[in-house]
Amino acid sequence: MSLDARDWLKAGALATIGFTCGLALRTPKRGGAAESAPARQSSVVDLSDAFASVAQHVKPAVVLVQVQHVARVRSHRVAPGLEDFSPQLRLRLQVEQGSGFLASSDGYILTNHHLVAGADRVTVRLYDKRQFRAQVVGTDANTDVAVIKIHARNLPSVRFGNSDSTRVGDWALAIGNPLGEAFTFTVTAGIISAKGRLLAGLEQPPNAIQDFIQTDAATNPGNSGGPLVNTGGQVIGINSAIASGTGFYIGYGFAIPINLVRTVMEQLVRTGRVERTVVGLSVRDATEQDAGVVGLKQITGVVVNGYTSDGSPAKQAGIRPGDVIVSVRGEPVESTPQLQERVGFKQPGETVEVTLVRPGGEKKTVLVRLARAPSDAGREGGNASVKPNGDASRNGAAPVGPGLVYYGGTLDPVIVEARRDPTPAKRDSASARLARRPGRI
Repeated sequence: MSLDARDWLKAGALATIGFTCGLALRTPKRGGAAESAPARQSSVVDLSDAFASVAQHVKPAVVLVQVQHVARVRSHRVAPGLEDFSPQLRLRLQVEQGSGFLASSDGYILTNHHLVAGADRVTVRLYDKRQFRAQVVGTDANTDVAVIKIHARNLPSVRFGNSDSTRVGDWALAIGNPLGEAFTFTVTAGIISAKGRLLAGLEQPPNAIQDFIQTDAATNPGNSGGPLVNTGGQVIGINSAIASGTGFYIGYGFAIPINLVRTVMEQLVRTGRVERTVVGLSVRDATEQDAGVVGLKQITGVVVNGYTSDGSPAKQAGIRPGDVIVSVRGEPVESTPQLQERVGFKQPGETVEVTLVRPGGEKKTVLVRLARAPSDAGREGGNASVKPNGDASRNGAAPVGPGLVYYGGTLDPVIVEARRDPTPAKRDSASARLARRPGRI
């Protein structure tokens, strides 16, 4: 046999041995572990079962919210200065739809401020198709949270989760009523894409708290006010906004964390409004340069830009512009929204320990006496008052444009608009650059 022939035989034998070994490694012993393909299939089935279970248990607690606004408009043009002498007015009815969910079995419903604030009539349709006239208990423009109530008992309600414990990459489901009557009670799935998002393009009051959960679960106009749910069937947020250049879903949805929502809800249910406390500072998130100036090893904390007034409690406590606040009452502060939440829901006159680091590395803890936050009512969307008949009054509520569209700007490299649209909504191509605004606390 020639040398070439022997080499070919050796190669063939080795290939056969390798193939046989490969089969041995891939084939489980009888009675041993299950094959990998069925194991993977089982995981997919388990996830599918989890989604179906969540939908089955949460959908009955989701509601369709229909809002009516009545405006008086002139039936023809009037010369400037003669408006008061023209009695020819007509009523224009504007109707929008959104979502909400039952937070209690006795009819308290969570939804968005931008959906129901200033409404002349609010109607709620349950999953079982029953309809109720709803009362606006209270709304909060600073967090875009609202509580409405229907008179019914023994209603299905949601379970609350802990939004602080959610992780980027966790599965999440959005449930709501996108794009009108044809798609009510729609369930979509995605993941938690990011946490602590700030959308400066949204028109909000100066003391607004933004700490959005970002998700790629599909949401569209009409999903506003609906729940964002984890795979355990617990609500972790209220869907509130999307970033889109078209006004429709392109992969970026934003929800208000449920831990913040519950804090606001408790006050709205108790008193119909939200009282906040402030330390009187204008702040922003720390940058790498800021961390270097004060000697921080990690880029964390918030930088003091200045004071909101001469009587600022923080100024009286000795906090200076340029200081980096790193904790409140021993709890770390990593961002502006976190600081706002740490100090914003306490009692006026209460003192808190604020730990800060100064240029050069000096670390200091000061006591700050909290002051009552200036009211936003009548200026940028305070709480909607309630008429004796249970409807939301336009008095004291924010003026809203057609379709309640809130514009946003540019998230490079994609041109987008941050929107909060009930359904239907008129579109507008205007956009402004989405940039971080300094926060106030």
